Amino acid sequence: MKKKILILLLSFNFIACGELQQVINQLPQDETGISNIEIAQGLREALNMGIEKQVSKLTLTDGFYKNDLVKILLPEELQKVDNTLRDIGLGNLADEGLKVLNRAAEDAVGEATPIFIDAVKGITFNDAKNILMGSDDAATQYLTNATQAALYNKFNPVIKSSFQKVGADQIWNNLITRYNGLPFTQKVNPDLTDYVTNQALNGVYTMIAIEEKEIRTKVGSRTTDLLRKVFTLQDR
Repeated sequence: MKKKILILLLSFNFIACGELQQVINQLPQDETGISNIEIAQGLREALNMGIEKQVSKLTLTDGFYKNDLVKILLPEELQKVDNTLRDIGLGNLADEGLKVLNRAAEDAVGEATPIFIDAVKGITFNDAKNILMGSDDAATQYLTNATQAALYNKFNPVIKSSFQKVGADQIWNNLITRYNGLPFTQKVNPDLTDYVTNQALNGVYTMIAIEEKEIRTKVGSRTTDLLRKVFTLQDR
């Protein structure tokens, strides 16, 4: 009797293992043998690398201010204010005004990482291959769509608080309001917090896109076996 039970259990395990292997064999794979699971994992790894290597730089002092790719300047319509200050020998004052904007962005970016991590985890198998075979910033675009609203809500109060510490919010609000009252001028958004929040978001996505393009176009930037394996697909 015990022998029969043992034979039945072994038979059951054999069938179960066979069915499990059949399921594994049916997982979607590219003709190269790379599964959608691996593609998704590779994209997640690439985005996480961008967050770790590039976005983290923005949280440092001068992370925005001394990075010409993302440095926050005055709105285009107010560039003449900056130029005028410099023309009359008040360049230091103009620099301090710009520094306040960039410091606020640097403060805010520290709030980004948890939101990014959740979004990266959310990349689906169905989206993975389309993103991989897309443009040089396809993964960044995906991340932008998935995080922009949440990041705005996180960044905005941090930037507002940073401005309030030095009184910059009131100074700039008064300046822009007076500027908007001048005749024949193009009106400017008086909410500098909103302006800097959006500029900070643009800076974050710019830096992620740089890392994504590096991984896509430079084999040497694929520093793990998974990245090398997955991104060979889009080299073809």
